[in-house]
Amino acid sequence: MQGWSSVSLGGFDLGIFDQGVRGYAHFHLPVSTLKYYHHEFPPGFSLLGDHFSPVLALLAPLYWIWDDPRSLIIGQALLFALGVPLIRRIAAHAFAAAEQRTARRAADLAGLAYALGWPLLVASRVGFHEVAFAVPLTLLMLERGQARRYGTVVLAAVLLCCTKEDLGLLVGAYGLVLLLRTRRTADRAGRFTGIGLLLGGPIASAVAIKWLIPAMGGEPGYYWNYKALGDDGGDALRNLLHDPFLLVQAAFDQPLKPLLLLWLFGTLFLLPLRSATVLCMLPLLAERILSSNPNHWSIARHYDSMLWPVLLTATVEVLGRMSSVERPERTRRRARLLGLGTVGVALVAAVPIGLLQLAVPSSWEPRASEAALVRAARLIPDGAPVEADNQIAPRLTARTDVVLVDGTPRGREYVLTRSDKRSFPFKTDKEQADRIELLLAHGYRQLWAEDGVVLLHRESTEPVPGEHVPGPGSKPVQDEVPSDVGHNLFKG
Repeated sequence: MQGWSSVSLGGFDLGIFDQGVRGYAHFHLPVSTLKYYHHEFPPGFSLLGDHFSPVLALLAPLYWIWDDPRSLIIGQALLFALGVPLIRRIAAHAFAAAEQRTARRAADLAGLAYALGWPLLVASRVGFHEVAFAVPLTLLMLERGQARRYGTVVLAAVLLCCTKEDLGLLVGAYGLVLLLRTRRTADRAGRFTGIGLLLGGPIASAVAIKWLIPAMGGEPGYYWNYKALGDDGGDALRNLLHDPFLLVQAAFDQPLKPLLLLWLFGTLFLLPLRSATVLCMLPLLAERILSSNPNHWSIARHYDSMLWPVLLTATVEVLGRMSSVERPERTRRRARLLGLGTVGVALVAAVPIGLLQLAVPSSWEPRASEAALVRAARLIPDGAPVEADNQIAPRLTARTDVVLVDGTPRGREYVLTRSDKRSFPFKTDKEQADRIELLLAHGYRQLWAEDGVVLLHRESTEPVPGEHVPGPGSKPVQDEVPSDVGHNLFKG
């Protein structure tokens, strides 16, 4: 709840998911005005046309108890917490051949490293995302695979495919892992499950991307961020067949990309690379490393939380093999040192990234500008149409018709914005100040101003230059990433 208390969680993305899940709670499609206005999607667009995540409907009952965006924050925390017993069971399977005391300690340390790991802390700090389901479902699939309970493996895989369209690629990669592990055994059920996942996962992703997302108002190829490889998937494949070196160029064309790889694997002493389970994360990691979008290259967003279950499971499996009573004492001693070192590094890395902020009382308090946004929001009546600053939008979604203040005036009755502190999606605070001057010159009146925050009210029907509302046939647009993004591994 720190992000909520400090007013650091934005309409992108907490407000978007709040509007969407609230739609499910009222048995409607998950429509978000914050999303479709800002990105110019046509009316009728739902969040299923952005990312195919019908699993989010499972959170609707939370809104029957408490109709508030914080329900999502609590729900995500509970879903992350479900991973603790799962990673403990994974450790129990992996250390089955170790001494009982070693296995017990391994389960305790694995649970600690998972729960306080920096990927989950970062994901919690930046708000709510589909990763809330992806993390425990991935752990469930991996744990049930270890236990050879393939019915539950398939169920978890299906739910993963309903969590985000690209997670079918993770499912397919796990199918390959199962095939590799059962190829010389009598485990026919494991082989058949592996074949099913290997084929079914990518097919599910392809169906969602090609047909289901467009059917919900989405734009085919909207998230294609791989222009260095080609204009679309087919073009990229042809280019790679002609010049495979393009793949290497795209993977290392920015300094942050190798640093990301070094951080992900180096903080775990490269141990995940010794387990076949690490193959599960390759599709998701390739999406980020090959991407031309700088937002994908740092660890300051939620993307690493989807990799964390795979990385930690692979690490535990390697340490479990090294700790077998059949291994020499020297190998077991090295496993103990590596295990303690891995947990130590994970916890040390978590301190500056998330734990330290939780312990500092001032980090729970909003700064002057954010506090002023909260005060101004209280002046807006329920049900009013509003254009709001990104940081205050989640506090208005439950009681107003809110869209984001962005580069296009929307002609709403109220506009709540800032003049001296840059907010998404503006590139500079001057752009925000210019927007205020434009509105004041064309029918808006200032109702309230404090600490750079301005609340405007529309007093006439005079059109604002550039005013536009998405309509039928609107062509979706992507945000232009500011020039200062993509230069620091630890900052968004």
